[in-house]
Amino acid sequence: MKSNNKKTVLSLVGLVVLMFGFGFAMVPLYNLICQYTGLKPIGKAVNRQVAIDTSRQVLVEFDGIVNSNLPWSFVPSTRQVKVNPGKLSTVEYIVTNEAQNEVTGQAIPSVIPWYGNKYFTKAECFCFNKQTLKPGETKRMPVKFYVDPSLPDDIKTLRLSYTFMNINKDYGQQKQAVQMAQHK
Repeated sequence: MKSNNKKTVLSLVGLVVLMFGFGFAMVPLYNLICQYTGLKPIGKAVNRQVAIDTSRQVLVEFDGIVNSNLPWSFVPSTRQVKVNPGKLSTVEYIVTNEAQNEVTGQAIPSVIPWYGNKYFTKAECFCFNKQTLKPGETKRMPVKFYVDPSLPDDIKTLRLSYTFMNINKDYGQQKQAVQMAQHK
């Protein structure tokens, strides 16, 4: 019986370690995928003439998620906007470092529904670069985007969602030091 419990505990600990490692690997993997697939269209909208479709509007919703190991608050300044396909629009996200130390994060974007991703172009985005915030610092970060006019008429709403990940290499040591200081 003890042997089975030991195997179960070891399996669960191994699973937690793998999940934690995957969380740290997400940002480099995302950057690698973007590099090879071209999913980071830096400057694409600015250098390209796109006709604006004034005959319809698309609702674009925004949300922001912070990974549990990142001591930041992160929210869009507006939850939704209606845009004409082809028109360059800008929204801002507001991020605050709530830690007592400098922290670096990277935002990973996604578009919902997933098949709407090919119709959503970010011309300028904080997600293209790592973001470093000093203790207590707040930043307003713009996203310039447009919805491609070839978006199928049956897609009326797109959601741009970001997940911010902690990419500090010494995060585990920082967290342990904070926990030890709290117990004293």
